[in-house]
Amino acid sequence: MFEKCKIYFKEYGSLIFTFFLFIVAICIFYQDFQDSHRGLTFAMLDIGQGDAFFIESPTGTQILVDGGPPRKILSALARVMSPFDRHLDAIIITNPDQDHIGGFLDVLKMYKVDRVFESGTYNDSKTYQNLENEIKNKNIPDILAKQGMRLEIGGGAVIDILFPDRDVSTWASNDGSVVAKLTYGASSVMLTGDATMLTEKIILRENSADALESTVLKVGHHGSRTSTSQEFVKAVTPSYALISNGKDNKYGHPHQDTLETLASSGAKILRTDLLGNIIMKSDGQNTGFSFRR
Repeated sequence: MFEKCKIYFKEYGSLIFTFFLFIVAICIFYQDFQDSHRGLTFAMLDIGQGDAFFIESPTGTQILVDGGPPRKILSALARVMSPFDRHLDAIIITNPDQDHIGGFLDVLKMYKVDRVFESGTYNDSKTYQNLENEIKNKNIPDILAKQGMRLEIGGGAVIDILFPDRDVSTWASNDGSVVAKLTYGASSVMLTGDATMLTEKIILRENSADALESTVLKVGHHGSRTSTSQEFVKAVTPSYALISNGKDNKYGHPHQDTLETLASSGAKILRTDLLGNIIMKSDGQNTGFSFRR
């Protein structure tokens, strides 16, 4: 009997194994299909000291806002995207600093990217110059993000650009950061890049409190005291405040001043250095969070 089993396995083992892999692949594709059609996904990726956010609309449009520092983003993306998916509809560069763009060169090697949005501020670093050259070499449309732009990303989800409202080519990179609001039904995320209090003042002056009110505040500049003024937090009135920062980073982010401002607003603070990837799901009415290391 044992010898017959050995012979059977030799003859049919590879076929059984292939069939097993086929079933696994079907399950993965089915789960990916289900996940991409169950509302909005917003993920703050755990890439250390930097910013990187993955957005997937109810219809499957995928956008990466910032790419974090070098050599971090691909493993983080693998936790929220299908291993068979090598396409991003857009990337948004909120500012050209290394901790926001360092991973984009890796992304452009592995993924087909349809378009790029930038703030218009510049950086003379080699990383930034190489990224700009790669975007040009791949003939990817490179668009200046401007106040008033609305990106319809599918299923009723939209991204509204709130800043820049002017030419910021001579501005400091943080002051000129792209600020945008992601909205899907009753759920919304205020995306602030590294925007400073100067930028916040401009946005407060140009927008009503109703326009700024958001379920989630992506806390500016990793929780630095240069951002997140009390006036801005009061206008946004977030239920959740998300901070992207590296564990024991040399800048001391998030600063205690910022944590106190957020705590006094009643927002629940979620940090990548403590929780890993922070993944928000919304059906347009309810918002829930999960965490992955």
